[in-house]
Amino acid sequence: MEIAIVHEDENPMLHRTDVKFEVVHDDATPERLQVRDSLAATLDKAAEEVVVRELDTKFGMRKTVGHAKVYDSAADATDVEQEHMLERNSIGDADAEEA
Repeated sequence: MEIAIVHEDENPMLHRTDVKFEVVHDDATPERLQVRDSLAATLDKAAEEVVVRELDTKFGMRKTVGHAKVYDSAADATDVEQEHMLERNSIGDADAEEA
């Protein structure tokens, strides 16, 4: 799996960078957490600081286009992101926050 950054937009008010990327893969579309971990490694960030918002693979192609939000810290991500996106990206402990 190869990841290439297509476009980056700084968003200093929310302490994040919005990233558009492409993933070239040999097999089926990779899982969200695999993409998140690879993108975090590419950007030299911790996995908890990266929220993959969207993955789009066209039928029959081995290329996926995605959008992610890369935060300055995991705390910034939990403050800004919606709970279902944090859960999808395995960030924080949603059960502990509800208690």
